Amino acid sequence: MAELLLELFSEEIPARMQRRAAQDLARLVTGEMEKAGLAFDEARSYTTPRRLVLVVEGLPTTQPDVREERKGPKVGSPDRAIEGFLKSVGLDSLDQCETREIKGNEFHFAVVEQKGRGTPEVLTEILPGLLAALPWAKSMRWGEGDVRWVRPLQSILCLFDDQPVAFTFGHVSSGNKTQGHRFMAPGPISVSGFADCQTKLEAARVVLDPAERQARIEEQAKALTAEKGLEI
Repeated sequence: MAELLLELFSEEIPARMQRRAAQDLARLVTGEMEKAGLAFDEARSYTTPRRLVLVVEGLPTTQPDVREERKGPKVGSPDRAIEGFLKSVGLDSLDQCETREIKGNEFHFAVVEQKGRGTPEVLTEILPGLLAALPWAKSMRWGEGDVRWVRPLQSILCLFDDQPVAFTFGHVSSGNKTQGHRFMAPGPISVSGFADCQTKLEAARVVLDPAERQARIEEQAKALTAEKGLEI
């Protein structure tokens, strides 16, 4: 089983929009993966002022194979009905079908087996549309591109099983790089998965988890006030 890591890095996102955007991102991505037959164990989202992060764990490396049975017209039906049925199931002739008896009548049946595609291929196909569908309360265009985002989008980090997933959203192509704190640790950072990303961002003065950031602020504030004989 493998992990998906997706980070959308932009200019500062209004604080009132961050939590909802992270929830919407998780809902859209996991919903589409379920439709594609990609079950998973857990999905978590994180926000900072400049990024939305989604990590999905326990994903298969390929879709499951699918076997579908389609009932067709009766044996001896007009050619037009036969041709329409074959076209609908993607077959060339009745030789590729089975004949089954139902209540004294014989019918043509098509058994279509579709081999599952690799998960990275599926992600490359679905992610651009999902990002375009993210429902921002307000969004904007910038530069010469047509893509809309809450603030100018600068980079996309996307890894599956620690390997880059290649796709393009507007003018931005995905890769394996993120960025640290704007002033205290600027510059690109290459990562190989969520744990590596979290560790390197911590070193670059970025704490991904909003709850952890709040807890640290409270702890430090209490320590400072205690030094003065005060309490919050």
